Amino acid sequence: MGITYQQSGVDIDAANLLIKRIRDPVAKTNRQEILTELGGFASLATLPTKYKQPVLVCGTDGVGTKVELAIEYDRHEVIGQDLVAMCVNDILVYRAEPLLFLDYFATAKLDVDIAERVIIGIADACKQVGCALAGGETAELPGLYAPNIYDLAGFCVGVVEKETLDDRSTVQIGDTLLGLASDGPHSNGYSLIRKLLQEHKAPAPIIEELLTPTRLYGPTVLNVANLTTGMAHITGGGLIENPPRMLTEELAIELKPNVWEQPESFEWINAKGQLEPIEMMRTFNCGIGFVIATRQEDSARVKAEMEAQGERVYTIGRVVARDAKPHPDSILLTK
Repeated sequence: MGITYQQSGVDIDAANLLIKRIRDPVAKTNRQEILTELGGFASLATLPTKYKQPVLVCGTDGVGTKVELAIEYDRHEVIGQDLVAMCVNDILVYRAEPLLFLDYFATAKLDVDIAERVIIGIADACKQVGCALAGGETAELPGLYAPNIYDLAGFCVGVVEKETLDDRSTVQIGDTLLGLASDGPHSNGYSLIRKLLQEHKAPAPIIEELLTPTRLYGPTVLNVANLTTGMAHITGGGLIENPPRMLTEELAIELKPNVWEQPESFEWINAKGQLEPIEMMRTFNCGIGFVIATRQEDSARVKAEMEAQGERVYTIGRVVARDAKPHPDSILLTK
């Protein structure tokens, strides 16, 4: 008998078993637009009929080295929601309704039980935001990944009405900035966090917060999207680099860093890492996971509506001219 593919490290039977196990959880995310079932070569979907001129909004992302913590603490479902949120929150910036999601799971040797837990987490998050988990790919790559390690990537397709994009009000001087609270670091800054964890023992509540998945802002934000002038998902680059992405060159943001309550994990990170304030805000979301710009006269209504849906919302700043002098307790952010 010659060598088999399984002997070289790739188990096709394990991959087939995984597909059987996840078929039901994936099916629960289905939408009427999805035309194919799990296991095909590709996923087919029609566009929702409610759109006159649908525009596709696409996003892709991973979860970074937070996956190392998920593996270490056996919290694989958590990382599934992180993957969905990192992609869906990005397309939300354009007011896009998430339509379908694809995942990529790569490992040295497939552990069906762990992969199933990860994908169930992905499916649960997709269901929360009304997005179909339309397909994915599982790759065994012996020799490329270390034993018992896996990595994830996701791809999301959303839809928005072209008229909505064309008619959208732009950010202007005087607009109010509303910050939606995060549940912790979400999925950014974990290379630094892991370095600190190697050097310092963290109490159980801090570990729990570090493992809390990225918050899914879509269902709340889409309900007030018509009253927004700009949005920013606070990911890599933190509060320093992400909010200015909604601005034109002549505008700036006057950010008030001390008006919201930060999760305890950031206090622990700051105490153990002794980061400079700007470095801290450039690496982490520091308690604000999503930012919305709205006209000053609409801000109270938008804030109240999001709070009624369970979000913690803070007025964190305003849009000013690029050459404006900020208040002493504020930071001026430019594009």
